[in-house]
Amino acid sequence: MPDAAVPRDAAAPENTAGRDAAARAVAEEESLFAHAPVAPDATAAYGEHPDQVIDFYAPRGSGSPADASAPLVVVLHGGAWRAPYDRRHVSPFAGFLARRGFAVANVEYRRGSAAPDGEPETPVAGRWPETFDDVAAALDALPALVARALPRADVRRTVLTGHSAGGHLALWAAARHVLPADAPWRADRPAPLRGVVALAPIADFAVAGKLDVCGGAALQLLGGPDEFSIRRAYADPALLLPTGIATTVVQGRADVVVPQEVAEAYTDAAAKAGEVVGLTLLEEVGHFPLIDPAADACAVVAEEIAQLAW
Repeated sequence: MPDAAVPRDAAAPENTAGRDAAARAVAEEESLFAHAPVAPDATAAYGEHPDQVIDFYAPRGSGSPADASAPLVVVLHGGAWRAPYDRRHVSPFAGFLARRGFAVANVEYRRGSAAPDGEPETPVAGRWPETFDDVAAALDALPALVARALPRADVRRTVLTGHSAGGHLALWAAARHVLPADAPWRADRPAPLRGVVALAPIADFAVAGKLDVCGGAALQLLGGPDEFSIRRAYADPALLLPTGIATTVVQGRADVVVPQEVAEAYTDAAAKAGEVVGLTLLEEVGHFPLIDPAADACAVVAEEIAQLAW
Protein backbone atom coordinates (compact mmCIF):
# COMPACT_ATOMS: atom_id res chain seq x y z
CA MET A 1 0.00 0.00 0.00
CA PRO A 2 1.48 3.37 -0.96
CA ASP A 3 2.27 5.91 1.73
CA ALA A 4 -0.37 8.25 0.30
CA ALA A 5 -3.03 5.84 1.57
CA VAL A 6 -2.35 7.00 5.14
CA PRO A 7 -4.39 10.18 5.75
CA ARG A 8 -2.19 13.06 6.81
CA ASP A 9 -4.63 14.23 9.45
CA ALA A 10 -4.53 10.76 11.09
CA ALA A 11 -0.75 10.46 11.16
CA ALA A 12 0.08 14.01 12.20
CA PRO A 13 -1.25 13.88 15.79
CA GLU A 14 0.74 10.71 16.49
CA ASN A 15 3.91 12.28 15.11
CA THR A 16 3.31 15.42 17.13
CA ALA A 17 2.77 13.39 20.29
CA GLY A 18 5.98 11.50 19.66
CA ARG A 19 7.94 14.72 19.19
CA ASP A 20 6.41 16.19 22.34
CA ALA A 21 7.30 13.08 24.35
CA ALA A 22 10.86 13.12 23.06
CA ALA A 23 11.24 16.82 23.83
CA ARG A 24 9.86 16.28 27.34
CA ALA A 25 12.30 13.44 27.96
CA VAL A 26 15.26 15.57 26.86
CA ALA A 27 14.20 18.50 29.04
CA GLU A 28 13.69 16.25 32.06
CA GLU A 29 17.07 14.61 31.64
CA GLU A 30 18.78 17.99 31.26
CA SER A 31 17.09 19.23 34.44
CA LEU A 32 18.34 16.27 36.45
CA PHE A 33 21.90 16.40 35.19
CA ALA A 34 22.07 20.18 35.67
CA HIS A 35 22.38 19.62 39.42
CA ALA A 36 25.90 19.58 40.79
CA PRO A 37 26.83 16.38 42.64
CA VAL A 38 26.21 16.63 46.38
CA ALA A 39 29.19 15.60 48.50
CA PRO A 40 28.48 12.98 51.16
CA ASP A 41 29.20 13.37 54.86
CA ALA A 42 31.16 10.11 54.85
CA THR A 43 32.16 7.29 52.52
CA ALA A 44 32.96 3.70 53.46
CA ALA A 45 34.13 0.67 51.50
CA TYR A 46 32.37 -2.68 51.59
CA GLY A 47 35.00 -4.40 49.42
CA GLU A 48 38.35 -3.90 47.75
CA HIS A 49 37.19 -2.76 44.29
CA PRO A 50 37.01 1.04 43.80
CA ASP A 51 33.30 0.77 43.02
CA GLN A 52 32.54 -1.12 46.23
CA VAL A 53 31.74 1.97 48.29
CA ILE A 54 28.76 3.61 49.97
CA ASP A 55 28.26 7.36 50.46
CA PHE A 56 26.46 8.43 53.61
CA TYR A 57 24.33 11.54 54.14
CA ALA A 58 23.35 12.59 57.64
CA PRO A 59 19.77 13.75 58.28
CA ARG A 60 19.35 17.49 58.43
CA GLY A 61 16.68 20.16 58.22
CA SER A 62 13.96 21.47 60.50
CA GLY A 63 12.21 18.10 60.63
CA SER A 64 15.29 16.33 61.98
CA PRO A 65 16.11 17.22 65.62
CA ALA A 66 19.79 16.79 66.40
CA ASP A 67 19.15 14.26 69.16
CA ALA A 68 16.57 12.12 67.32
CA SER A 69 17.07 8.95 65.35
CA ALA A 70 16.15 8.93 61.67
CA PRO A 71 14.93 6.26 59.25
CA LEU A 72 17.55 4.96 56.85
CA VAL A 73 16.97 5.16 53.09
CA VAL A 74 19.24 2.99 50.96
CA VAL A 75 19.55 4.33 47.41
CA LEU A 76 20.55 2.24 44.37
CA HIS A 77 21.21 4.42 41.33
CA GLY A 78 20.17 3.67 37.78
CA GLY A 79 21.82 4.15 34.41
CA ALA A 80 21.03 0.82 32.70
CA TRP A 81 23.77 -0.89 34.73
CA ARG A 82 26.29 0.85 32.42
CA ALA A 83 29.69 2.19 33.45
CA PRO A 84 29.28 5.91 32.62
CA TYR A 85 26.40 6.28 35.09
CA ASP A 86 27.63 6.18 38.66
CA ARG A 87 26.20 7.22 42.01
CA ARG A 88 27.07 10.89 41.51
CA HIS A 89 24.05 11.56 39.30
CA VAL A 90 21.71 10.45 42.08
CA SER A 91 23.57 12.34 44.84
CA PRO A 92 21.26 15.40 44.56
CA PHE A 93 18.37 13.02 45.27
CA ALA A 94 20.28 11.62 48.26
CA GLY A 95 20.86 15.15 49.52
CA PHE A 96 17.19 15.95 49.01
CA LEU A 97 16.18 12.99 51.16
CA ALA A 98 18.69 14.01 53.85
CA ARG A 99 17.10 17.47 53.98
CA ARG A 100 13.77 15.71 54.50
CA GLY A 101 15.15 14.19 57.70
CA PHE A 102 16.28 10.79 56.43
CA ALA A 103 19.65 9.19 56.92
CA VAL A 104 20.79 8.09 53.45
CA ALA A 105 23.16 5.44 52.13
CA ASN A 106 23.97 5.85 48.41
CA VAL A 107 25.41 2.55 47.15
CA GLU A 108 27.89 2.17 44.32
CA TYR A 109 28.37 -1.14 42.52
CA ARG A 110 30.23 -2.54 39.55
CA ARG A 111 28.57 -1.84 36.22
CA GLY A 112 29.17 -2.72 32.59
CA SER A 113 32.45 -2.12 30.80
CA ALA A 114 33.23 -0.12 27.67
CA ALA A 115 31.89 -1.43 24.39
CA PRO A 116 33.96 -4.28 22.89
CA ASP A 117 36.19 -3.50 19.92
CA GLY A 118 34.20 -3.30 16.74
CA GLU A 119 30.90 -2.94 18.59
CA PRO A 120 28.69 0.17 18.83
CA GLU A 121 29.87 2.77 21.30
CA THR A 122 27.11 2.05 23.83
CA PRO A 123 28.75 0.46 26.87
CA VAL A 124 27.77 -3.04 27.96
CA ALA A 125 25.03 -3.15 30.60
CA GLY A 126 26.13 -4.69 33.87
CA ARG A 127 28.44 -7.51 34.81
CA TRP A 128 27.44 -11.04 35.64
CA PRO A 129 27.81 -11.92 38.46
CA GLU A 130 29.69 -8.89 39.84
CA THR A 131 26.78 -6.43 39.77
CA PHE A 132 24.72 -8.81 41.90
CA ASP A 133 27.69 -9.74 44.08
CA ASP A 134 28.15 -6.08 44.97
CA VAL A 135 24.54 -5.26 45.80
CA ALA A 136 24.28 -8.31 48.04
CA ALA A 137 27.61 -7.56 49.73
CA ALA A 138 26.75 -3.89 50.24
CA LEU A 139 23.46 -4.63 51.94
CA ASP A 140 25.04 -7.33 54.11
CA ALA A 141 27.77 -4.92 55.23
CA LEU A 142 25.45 -1.96 55.66
CA PRO A 143 24.42 -2.30 59.34
CA ALA A 144 28.01 -2.24 60.58
CA LEU A 145 28.99 0.59 58.24
CA VAL A 146 25.95 2.66 59.17
CA ALA A 147 26.68 2.28 62.88
CA ARG A 148 30.00 4.04 62.35
CA ALA A 149 29.09 6.55 59.63
CA LEU A 150 25.53 7.51 60.61
CA PRO A 151 25.06 6.96 64.35
CA ARG A 152 21.62 8.62 64.22
CA ALA A 153 20.31 6.21 61.61
CA ASP A 154 17.71 3.71 62.80
CA VAL A 155 18.36 0.57 60.75
CA ARG A 156 15.12 -0.90 62.11
CA ARG A 157 13.35 1.63 59.86
CA THR A 158 15.17 0.96 56.60
CA VAL A 159 13.55 1.60 53.23
CA LEU A 160 15.25 0.46 50.05
CA THR A 161 14.76 2.60 46.96
CA GLY A 162 16.22 2.62 43.47
CA HIS A 163 15.64 4.28 40.13
CA SER A 164 15.39 2.51 36.77
CA ALA A 165 18.11 -0.17 36.76
CA GLY A 166 18.54 0.66 40.45
CA GLY A 167 14.83 0.01 40.91
CA HIS A 168 15.43 -3.45 39.52
CA LEU A 169 18.29 -3.97 41.96
CA ALA A 170 16.17 -2.77 44.89
CA LEU A 171 13.41 -5.25 44.07
CA TRP A 172 15.99 -7.98 43.54
CA ALA A 173 17.74 -7.27 46.85
CA ALA A 174 14.43 -7.49 48.70
CA ALA A 175 13.79 -10.89 47.10
CA ARG A 176 17.05 -12.63 48.00
CA HIS A 177 15.24 -15.02 50.35
CA VAL A 178 13.16 -16.36 47.44
CA LEU A 179 16.06 -16.83 45.02
CA PRO A 180 16.65 -20.37 43.74
CA ALA A 181 18.32 -22.58 46.33
CA ASP A 182 21.62 -22.68 44.44
CA ALA A 183 21.90 -18.88 44.07
CA PRO A 184 25.05 -17.58 45.78
CA TRP A 185 23.16 -14.48 46.95
CA ARG A 186 20.26 -16.33 48.57
CA ALA A 187 19.43 -15.21 52.11
CA ASP A 188 17.91 -17.52 54.70
CA ARG A 189 15.34 -14.95 55.79
CA PRO A 190 13.67 -11.80 54.44
CA ALA A 191 15.72 -8.62 54.59
CA PRO A 192 14.87 -6.46 57.64
CA LEU A 193 13.21 -3.73 55.62
CA ARG A 194 10.23 -1.51 56.25
CA GLY A 195 9.70 -1.71 52.51
CA VAL A 196 10.84 -0.96 48.98
CA VAL A 197 10.01 2.05 46.81
CA ALA A 198 10.98 1.19 43.24
CA LEU A 199 11.12 4.16 40.85
CA ALA A 200 10.41 3.38 37.19
CA PRO A 201 12.10 0.01 37.72
CA ILE A 202 13.19 -2.39 35.00
CA ALA A 203 11.10 -4.91 36.88
CA ASP A 204 10.00 -7.44 34.25
CA PHE A 205 12.76 -8.57 31.91
CA ALA A 206 10.46 -10.22 29.36
CA VAL A 207 8.43 -7.06 28.81
CA ALA A 208 11.55 -4.87 28.94
CA GLY A 209 13.07 -7.03 26.22
CA LYS A 210 10.00 -6.76 23.99
CA LEU A 211 10.09 -2.98 24.35
CA ASP A 212 13.88 -2.83 23.87
CA VAL A 213 14.23 -0.86 27.10
CA CYS A 214 17.59 0.93 27.25
CA GLY A 215 18.78 -0.81 24.11
CA GLY A 216 18.30 -4.34 25.40
CA ALA A 217 20.10 -3.66 28.67
CA ALA A 218 18.46 -6.52 30.60
CA LEU A 219 19.63 -9.02 27.99
CA GLN A 220 23.16 -7.67 28.24
CA LEU A 221 23.04 -7.73 32.04
CA LEU A 222 22.44 -11.47 32.00
CA GLY A 223 25.19 -12.13 29.47
CA GLY A 224 23.31 -12.35 26.18
CA PRO A 225 20.63 -14.54 24.60
CA ASP A 226 22.29 -17.86 25.40
CA GLU A 227 22.37 -17.13 29.14
CA PHE A 228 19.18 -15.10 29.42
CA SER A 229 16.69 -17.96 29.81
CA ILE A 230 18.83 -19.64 32.48
CA ARG A 231 19.92 -16.61 34.49
CA ARG A 232 16.57 -14.85 34.39
CA ALA A 233 15.30 -17.04 37.25
CA TYR A 234 18.09 -15.59 39.42
CA ALA A 235 17.67 -11.95 38.43
CA ASP A 236 14.18 -10.99 37.23
CA PRO A 237 12.00 -9.49 40.00
CA ALA A 238 8.86 -10.58 38.17
CA LEU A 239 9.90 -14.18 38.81
CA LEU A 240 10.92 -13.61 42.45
CA LEU A 241 7.51 -13.33 44.06
CA PRO A 242 6.01 -13.14 46.59
CA THR A 243 8.55 -11.52 48.90
CA GLY A 244 6.25 -10.57 51.76
CA ILE A 245 7.94 -7.16 51.92
CA ALA A 246 5.86 -4.00 51.51
CA THR A 247 6.55 -2.62 48.04
CA THR A 248 5.48 0.47 46.15
CA VAL A 249 6.27 1.21 42.52
CA VAL A 250 6.26 4.85 41.39
CA GLN A 251 6.00 5.37 37.66
CA GLY A 252 5.57 8.32 35.34
CA ARG A 253 2.89 7.80 32.73
CA ALA A 254 4.94 9.80 30.21
CA ASP A 255 8.10 7.73 30.71
CA VAL A 256 9.60 6.81 27.34
CA VAL A 257 12.80 5.32 28.83
CA VAL A 258 11.21 2.61 30.97
CA PRO A 259 7.56 2.67 29.87
CA GLN A 260 4.60 2.16 32.16
CA GLU A 261 3.99 -1.31 30.69
CA VAL A 262 7.04 -2.63 32.53
CA ALA A 263 5.77 -1.54 35.94
CA GLU A 264 2.30 -2.85 35.19
CA ALA A 265 3.69 -6.23 34.15
CA TYR A 266 5.53 -6.50 37.46
CA THR A 267 2.52 -5.51 39.57
CA ASP A 268 0.34 -7.95 37.61
CA ALA A 269 2.85 -10.72 38.32
CA ALA A 270 2.82 -9.76 41.99
CA ALA A 271 -0.97 -9.94 42.13
CA LYS A 272 -0.96 -13.39 40.53
CA ALA A 273 1.60 -14.50 43.13
CA GLY A 274 -0.63 -13.29 45.96
CA GLU A 275 1.42 -10.24 46.84
CA VAL A 276 0.01 -6.73 47.10
CA VAL A 277 2.26 -4.14 45.46
CA GLY A 278 1.23 -0.50 45.32
CA LEU A 279 1.50 1.29 41.99
CA THR A 280 1.56 5.08 41.98
CA LEU A 281 1.19 6.50 38.46
CA LEU A 282 2.08 10.15 37.93
CA GLU A 283 0.46 12.09 35.10
CA GLU A 284 2.67 14.08 32.70
CA VAL A 285 5.82 12.76 34.37
CA GLY A 286 8.62 11.00 32.53
CA HIS A 287 11.65 9.04 33.71
CA PHE A 288 13.96 11.50 35.42
CA PRO A 289 11.71 13.76 37.57
CA LEU A 290 11.33 10.94 40.11
CA ILE A 291 14.89 11.66 41.33
CA ASP A 292 15.11 15.35 40.39
CA PRO A 293 14.87 17.58 43.50
CA ALA A 294 13.55 20.40 41.29
CA ALA A 295 10.53 18.33 40.21
CA ASP A 296 7.24 17.91 42.06
CA ALA A 297 7.44 14.17 41.40
CA CYS A 298 10.47 13.92 43.67
CA ALA A 299 8.41 15.17 46.61
CA VAL A 300 5.85 12.46 45.86
CA VAL A 301 8.63 9.89 46.00
CA ALA A 302 9.81 11.24 49.37
CA GLU A 303 6.28 10.93 50.71
CA GLU A 304 6.00 7.33 49.52
CA ILE A 305 9.26 6.57 51.34
CA ALA A 306 8.05 8.37 54.46
CA GLN A 307 4.83 6.35 54.55
CA LEU A 308 6.89 3.16 54.84
CA ALA A 309 9.70 4.54 57.02
CA TRP A 310 7.78 6.42 59.70
